[in-house]
Amino acid sequence: MLKYFSMAAMLAVLIVFSTLGLADNNNKIITNEQSKPETVFINANFEHLTPKIQRQVLCLANNIYFEARSESIKGQIAVAFVTLNRVHSDLFPNNICDVVKQKTKTVCQFSWYCEAKPKRQYTKHLLTGEGSLQYNEIVDIATFVYANHEKLTDPTHGSLFYHADYVSPGWGKRMDKVAVIGTHIFYRLRES
Repeated sequence: MLKYFSMAAMLAVLIVFSTLGLADNNNKIITNEQSKPETVFINANFEHLTPKIQRQVLCLANNIYFEARSESIKGQIAVAFVTLNRVHSDLFPNNICDVVKQKTKTVCQFSWYCEAKPKRQYTKHLLTGEGSLQYNEIVDIATFVYANHEKLTDPTHGSLFYHADYVSPGWGKRMDKVAVIGTHIFYRLRES
C-alpha cells in the first residue's frame, strides 16, 4: 500500500503550512507564533503503524475523503482536525472510528456515513482501484495529521462542528463561527 509519505503530498502539506505561517524555510513546523520552530515527523509511514492505529487512520482518511476530497489540502486538514478535536472532547466518543460512525438518534454526525449507498464499502477498492491516487494521498495526509496533530496549529481553532457553505443548519446559530476554509464553515460551542 503506502511505503512512504508521497513527495507530492509532503510538499503540498508543507506549502499549506508555509502559507499559514506554520512552516519556516527549513521545513520546520512552528506550533504558534511565540514558540520556537519544532521539527515534525513529516515522513509518517502508514505501514509502520500498528494494525489498531492503521484502522483509526483509515477511518480518518475515509472521513477526509468523503467530506473534503474536492477541498484543498488545507480544507482536508481542517476536516481531520475537527475529527480529532471530537476525539479529545468529552462530548464525543474517544476514538476516531467511533467519532466518524457516531449517530444521534437517526442522524449521522458525518452525513456520508449514513447515505443510502454506503460509501464505506467502496473504500476497500480505493487503495488499488479508481481514485486510488487521490485516496492514497488522503491516507498520507491522515497519517501525517494523526502523527503530528499535537505539534500543529489547528486551522479550525478547536472547532467541533462544520458544514458546507451552501447549507444553513439551525444549530449554527447557537455556536461561534471561527473559520471558513474552502467551502466549509467551522464552529466552536458558544461559551456561556
